[in-house]
Amino acid sequence: MTRPYTLLARLAGPLQAWGLVARFDRRDTHLRPTKSGVIGLLAAAAGYSRDEPVAPLDELRFAVRADRPGTPVRDYHTVGGGRYPLRPRDLITDHRRAQQAATALEAATGPVFGTLPARAVTGWYGAPKGIAPDPEGGPLLARKVGRDPMITSRSYLADAKFVAAVEHTDRNLLEELAAALEQPRRLLWLGRKNCPPTGEISGGVHEGGIEDVLARTRLLPKATAEHPWTWIEVPAGTAGASSVADHPLSFHPVHRSYAPRWEQRVRIEPGESIGWDHLL
Repeated sequence: MTRPYTLLARLAGPLQAWGLVARFDRRDTHLRPTKSGVIGLLAAAAGYSRDEPVAPLDELRFAVRADRPGTPVRDYHTVGGGRYPLRPRDLITDHRRAQQAATALEAATGPVFGTLPARAVTGWYGAPKGIAPDPEGGPLLARKVGRDPMITSRSYLADAKFVAAVEHTDRNLLEELAAALEQPRRLLWLGRKNCPPTGEISGGVHEGGIEDVLARTRLLPKATAEHPWTWIEVPAGTAGASSVADHPLSFHPVHRSYAPRWEQRVRIEPGESIGWDHLL
């Protein structure tokens, strides 16, 4: 029988965000790292592009232990509201603004340029969004110039620390991933791009399955749980297991797809044989 090996990863930072249902205006976070998020982190470290096949990373068995669950926080955004004056350079560089302002410029004048009362200007010009080169001439233009603000809500986990574990029978694969976490080929983040990890991530590759290795792994420094909850991937239909749709099939930016998997929540009493001294 082929023996399994397990790669440990320390996931700690000021903020983490592991979304399950994420849209632009409302981005949630799971209360623990997701399998798709951790596999995505490993893929980025190894230099995968988003349109590459996920294999063989989709073969990894996954678990996560919440040594310090952290505190849920919510960030409320209002972006792009308010009035902006019409400046001379806006007329010179943007033919659309010049056309819109022409009628108002002929019909009324104000004491200061940019204070025209005509709604053709004041109702049209606003906070620039979607800046990109004009395909007709080249200057940077705003695709959206409305004054209505965008309202978004984003959730995070603050001051959390997790131990993620992935299992495979191919030790060379896990060793390559461990090395990639130490010298990543792409930027790494804890679920969202504004959530960078702190310190080293890789906890090394260890002989044994997920349950055995996590039971031998010491709590992370400043952990708040003596017997932390652990979520372990198990075969479908396992008693007491629940389904979660975060097994990655593709990270393609347009065609992302995920499949359901099964996980079981248990408490693990951490041992002392596998430590974190190399991370301190």
